[in-house]
Amino acid sequence: MSGDTYLAYDYPLLSAFWTMLVFFLWVMWFVLLFRVVVDILRDDHLGGWAKAGWLVFCVLLPFLGVFVYVVARGKDMGRREISQAREQQQAFDSYVRETAKSPGGPSSSVDELARLSEIRARGDITDEEFAKAKQMVLSGSGR
Repeated sequence: MSGDTYLAYDYPLLSAFWTMLVFFLWVMWFVLLFRVVVDILRDDHLGGWAKAGWLVFCVLLPFLGVFVYVVARGKDMGRREISQAREQQQAFDSYVRETAKSPGGPSSSVDELARLSEIRARGDITDEEFAKAKQMVLSGSGR
């Protein structure tokens, strides 16, 4: 063998921990960078030129740009994220309420059984047909 061969026992345990720490710090750095970029683009109070300026600052001098952004606008990052989460939750809640109110929406098995009972009371279906339809509704295969 002409070159140095490194085996597992040639790499000390402390060096393995140091490598893992550096790797995870690198991953956290990228997460922070992407969160800052998303926050810049999400902010409605910044104008187009201000957004472009912050993005250029964060891309050309990433460590300094992200550090300055977090110091200058860090509190508002959390507030914007919380307000966006609240808006999404309100939109979802209103969608659920509208879907639950709509008459064309999915009906429950109780409603279907009530309709079947009314149809049988009018005499439109026989008792055997009612029993079959009731069984289908209760088993869930009628949908």
